[in-house]
Amino acid sequence: MAKFKVEVIKEDCIGCGACAAACPDNFEMEGDKAKVKKAMIDEIGCSQDAADGCPVSCIKITKLK
Repeated sequence: MAKFKVEVIKEDCIGCGACAAACPDNFEMEGDKAKVKKAMIDEIGCSQDAADGCPVSCIKITKLK
């Protein structure tokens, strides 16, 4: 079972690509918006780096029980 849920709030995304640069394993650009490759992950890894580096804080990571 996944331990974390990762999502991008597309309405807030400015398409800078910082997340894809910080964590290409889990983020990619789709047109002018970021897209999560794996919404459910077992280890937070570089996804947290991507969230921390997002200039508009549109990446949300939720720890699941």
